[in-house]
Amino acid sequence: MRHTPIFFAFFIALLSHSANAQQLIDQVIQLEETRRIESILASDEMAGRRTFTPGIEKAAAFITKEFADTQLQTLPGLNSYLQSFSMTKTSLISSAVLLDGQPVDGKKMAILALEKEIHWTEKSGVEIKMIGKEENFFQQASKILASNKPTLVLVDEAFAANLPRLANRGPLKSTQVPMVFLIAAKIPTSFDITIQQNIIQMPLANVVGIIPGKSLPKEYVIFSGHYDHLGINSRGIVQGDSIFNGANDDAAGTTGMIMLAKYFKKLNNNGRTLIFAAFTAEEVGGFGASYFSKVFDPLTVKAMFNLEMIGTESKWGKNSAYITGFEKSDMGAILQKNLVGTPFQFYPDPYTDQNLFYRSDNATLARLGVPAHTISTSKMDSEPHYHKASDEVKTLDLGNMTEVIKAIAKSAESIISGKDTPSRVDTSQLK
Repeated sequence: MRHTPIFFAFFIALLSHSANAQQLIDQVIQLEETRRIESILASDEMAGRRTFTPGIEKAAAFITKEFADTQLQTLPGLNSYLQSFSMTKTSLISSAVLLDGQPVDGKKMAILALEKEIHWTEKSGVEIKMIGKEENFFQQASKILASNKPTLVLVDEAFAANLPRLANRGPLKSTQVPMVFLIAAKIPTSFDITIQQNIIQMPLANVVGIIPGKSLPKEYVIFSGHYDHLGINSRGIVQGDSIFNGANDDAAGTTGMIMLAKYFKKLNNNGRTLIFAAFTAEEVGGFGASYFSKVFDPLTVKAMFNLEMIGTESKWGKNSAYITGFEKSDMGAILQKNLVGTPFQFYPDPYTDQNLFYRSDNATLARLGVPAHTISTSKMDSEPHYHKASDEVKTLDLGNMTEVIKAIAKSAESIISGKDTPSRVDTSQLK
């Protein structure tokens, strides 16, 4: 009995800490701030934030100012928040393709190669693969790309619409081996492929800020979102608009990342070092995240929260979101545990057929074993504004989005403090 007052005092202290943390969350992560940041990032002034345009440079400048106002530190070795690099970009000059002596439409092709000239025949010794209509296109394409062998890939006509997206990935590394994806009904007995293209280097930049850890400074927790989008419609004004503002994709995730930086800076008790990253070039192949991943020993990265399209209600309604790759680590279970007693619920990804775990900026680090997951609310089977000019701020539920950001803040606290460490992703099981 004599220990009861001590226990009671401890219990009161816990309640007080919880109340203070909740009060700070409500003070920092506010609807008005959600609206302010989101409205600027998704404004017409940003012109859709397409890579290699003035619009994305304006967005980077805005995020940089937010980081500076929050008093984040820059990455060691950098004197600004911009993590600059270049991407190898190709443009086709000419192509001639014969399969079993028959010409193939050059528009039905995706070229991933750094060579200025390619000339392949059946005697060239390249690998030949086929992606049939019953297969998952992006899963199979990812496997082929990971093989790092010169490959001719024949693709079923059902996936013709996917080739432009694949072509936009382009090669990033100077070691990229050439791969050519073609629409074809079967593997040919003979082929003759000649391609000529221009090769140029294009500058890009992530925007990155950090809050050094108090007790575990060499262990990292990453919060990210991509700030690029599709730009201006090349076909001009369609249904009264020509700008792909990308309010949900992914100004929403970038807004959430910025607001989390403000909150955790104000809280100022993070055991592990926190890294806040706005990635570029996600829409054209995830190049920003790929470059970023080279900076860290993956074993030092204990968790990654990638925020992607959190501006609409999920399929379960308000106060809910899902986590991609839920079964690949126990990070999702930790987040669920930390939200017990709150109205918010995290769910496993319900759209596993869409391969979302591999389609966002978490994928690069996940493939290195990091418990890196994307948090989203987007109804990917029925999202009416996805990759359309209608993806504007007025279509978002900013109140619910603010609650999503608060829930991420709460759910992350035990990982940030060092109390919880998510299990690593089993890389042997990755596709």
